[in-house]
Amino acid sequence: MIEVPLSALEVAMVQTGTRAVETLRDTAAFAQELERLGYHRIWYAEHHHSPAIGAFPPVVLTAHAAANTAAIRLGSGGVLAPNHAPLTLAEQFGTLAALHPDRVDLGIGRGPGTFDEATARALRRGAGPTTDEEYRADVAATLAFLVDEVALGPLPEPWLLASSTAGAALAARLGLPVALAHHIRPDNTQAALERYRAAFTPSRWCERPRVLLCVETVCAETEEEAAWHIGPMDVVKAGLLKGMSEIPFPTPAEAAAHPFTAEERQALAGFRAQQAVGTPETVVRRLARLVAETGADELMLTTPVHALRDRVRSHELLAKYAGATTAP
Repeated sequence: MIEVPLSALEVAMVQTGTRAVETLRDTAAFAQELERLGYHRIWYAEHHHSPAIGAFPPVVLTAHAAANTAAIRLGSGGVLAPNHAPLTLAEQFGTLAALHPDRVDLGIGRGPGTFDEATARALRRGAGPTTDEEYRADVAATLAFLVDEVALGPLPEPWLLASSTAGAALAARLGLPVALAHHIRPDNTQAALERYRAAFTPSRWCERPRVLLCVETVCAETEEEAAWHIGPMDVVKAGLLKGMSEIPFPTPAEAAAHPFTAEERQALAGFRAQQAVGTPETVVRRLARLVAETGADELMLTTPVHALRDRVRSHELLAKYAGATTAP
């Protein structure tokens, strides 16, 4: 049994053999299905210039999903501060929060959202990578603009995304709830949690430390079926291990035929052991263990599988077997 709310991260993978517009259409259907299942929130990630992930702005996906659902929380997970003026972020998400009261989240992250240097420079209008000081200033300015400049009524709920102790420390200093990228850097999770909780300062946004843990999760009727569905993401990860940043998202059949090296298989097995992939019993056990080990207040599941129906089925199985509180 899982005693915390369940949410989802929508990465909008563009599958081989499909067009980006088809992935875009799926996002609204996915939000409707998760609302039906009682999930608490969906966040949309910002990515650029990727053959595997659609370059769909989180603010646009949030607005579209909000217009096609009634109650589920929606927002960015995250919108990337270096790519946007703080006032623009405050205006966009402040407007969404006014249109959809008590349903909109503003999750802020740091990375450029691309491996392509030219794209990163274009996003920053020719500027180089953001510094720690610039990032801290951008986050603080965005929060200030939300309150002082563009407050139209209910405010969006701000979160800070983190995959390191530095990001966790900033969330603690600003008194923000933190979303930890366990699905990207699981080895950093415990140290980041300790830093966050030790340094947390209450604020108008959050009275106590509040932790959302994002976990790669694929649930299927059998272990073999779950392995089939996670296969395409294994190919993408294997490419990243080789330093190949531009990897298309293959079909499960293509992934099953992919020639992984022994070293890649070992690395992928080690990573998967820290996530939640398998039958409902396996997934529930692993997620419950992560909650117990981290004290997370909420789980956000990222499910990078090929077809919409299979992603929805994964969430259906988990909701059925978890006995979870999908809403707080």
